[in-house]
Amino acid sequence: MSDIFISYARSTEAQAKQIDEALRELGYGVWRDDELPAHRAYAEVIEERLKAAKAVVVVWSAEAVKSQWVRSEANHARTDGKLVQLTVAGAALPMPFDQIQCAGLVGWNGESDAPGWRKVVASLGDLTGAPAETTRGAAPPGASPPLPGKPSIAVLPFANLSNDPEQEYFADGMVVEIVAALSRIRSIFVIASGSSPSFEGKGLSPMEAAGRLGVRYVLEGSVRKSANRVRIAVQLIDAANGAPVWTHRFEDTLDDIFALQDQVALRVAGVIEPAVREAEVRRASSRPTGIVDSYDLYLRAIALMRSYVGADLLAALDLSKRAIALDPDFAVAVTLAARLHYLVDLYGWSEDPEEDRRQSLALGRRALRLANDDAYVLAGVAATKAWLEDDLSGALALAEKAVALNPGAAGAWTTIGAIRVRAGDLDRAIAELETSLRLDPVGSDRIANVLFMSMARFQQRRFEEALAPAGDVTQHADNATAHAITAACLGHLGRAATAAAALHRYTAASAQPIGVYAASVWRAPEQLSLFMDGVAVAQGQ
Repeated sequence: MSDIFISYARSTEAQAKQIDEALRELGYGVWRDDELPAHRAYAEVIEERLKAAKAVVVVWSAEAVKSQWVRSEANHARTDGKLVQLTVAGAALPMPFDQIQCAGLVGWNGESDAPGWRKVVASLGDLTGAPAETTRGAAPPGASPPLPGKPSIAVLPFANLSNDPEQEYFADGMVVEIVAALSRIRSIFVIASGSSPSFEGKGLSPMEAAGRLGVRYVLEGSVRKSANRVRIAVQLIDAANGAPVWTHRFEDTLDDIFALQDQVALRVAGVIEPAVREAEVRRASSRPTGIVDSYDLYLRAIALMRSYVGADLLAALDLSKRAIALDPDFAVAVTLAARLHYLVDLYGWSEDPEEDRRQSLALGRRALRLANDDAYVLAGVAATKAWLEDDLSGALALAEKAVALNPGAAGAWTTIGAIRVRAGDLDRAIAELETSLRLDPVGSDRIANVLFMSMARFQQRRFEEALAPAGDVTQHADNATAHAITAACLGHLGRAATAAAALHRYTAASAQPIGVYAASVWRAPEQLSLFMDGVAVAQGQ
């Protein structure tokens, strides 16, 4: 009997055949109903093959959803614990299959490195006990490994430009430290430091090295020593097109070599995570909208969320929900959904505020169960805990754990600074927000960073200083919080006309009345009073 049974509707016969052929190339035995014998009852044969198969691949489409045969076969597979679902047309799955992970293969043309296909192959390997790498279709020695399901990076050996053999140890140590720092970031797959040195001196381009190692990005660098000073240049390259994603140069003395290695490694790790995330967001946004793989949906949600426009926030929330439906264990997508439920409530775009707040907290707890050692997850849940539960001590504990796990995570430093702003611990908050800005001065966390910096300065009654970062945000995004802070600052500075204009821009950017919004943002009565006094001037009171 065959290892794998394929269930599909007639309209997707071509796709089912393509899947059949791809699995046979990997060494699996596959059965489809085009092999029904002429002398036996087809229901009897299907039941026999269905029971004997180690895994059942169900190809969902609009016709398959309506097919009693496909649904029956899928239900038998679900009951037996051997169901592998994929969709080739983006159709909504019927109950109860919409609660089970489903791989996206919309537009798939047989690419072995497609994220949805890798997910299917991995599941089949688990169910059959014969992963594709061990079958007769496995890649030959020396072939490029398939790309992992998340952003992947290798740190290539640093070039020693000093013509000083003694500096080789410093360059090699730099690579080891950077790999160690990057390995703390769970959202990135990092090649171990023992693999990339094998390419040293072979004259391979970064793209060729990436292909050999099976990664999307490579970090290359050089070290040049002059007297007691050293210059370290690093460059992150997208191996898909050879384009640089990020470059930087460090210069310092060699008084404490190990401290310098730590400093460079921390800075590199802090910048690479958001740089890679931005590159992945751009990659996902440029793909056809039919792609339904969980990771692509998550990236598109991130891109939409940053506008802080109501329609975009709601669309991002829908995308994050779809990402979770495809992969219920995708912790960062669960965390993003928790944050989006909070944001649509904060800005007044929610049709059911109580339900959105409940969902935000429930998803936060779920994310912690899935990945309580992921800095992104911890920081995201800490934020919702601080604002929705007003549990500042619990939120600080989570944020501090996030920073401890990954000191180079700029977003974690932003979160801990933001929580201290809410708590009124302003000097420490400003120091932590400045740390985040040093780690990632131009990345996606910058908007949140400068807004909380503005809120801290506002509470210190340094209204002119608070205006600058808020203005910086409004130049790049129509952010309701930035407009609100601007209006309050200008009100306190006696600039009634410009304060009124800023308040008008807030009203256009948020569906939430300014008083309701302020009460959810400012925790202490004196904070709220100070803010509303400035707004009163903007309102002409």
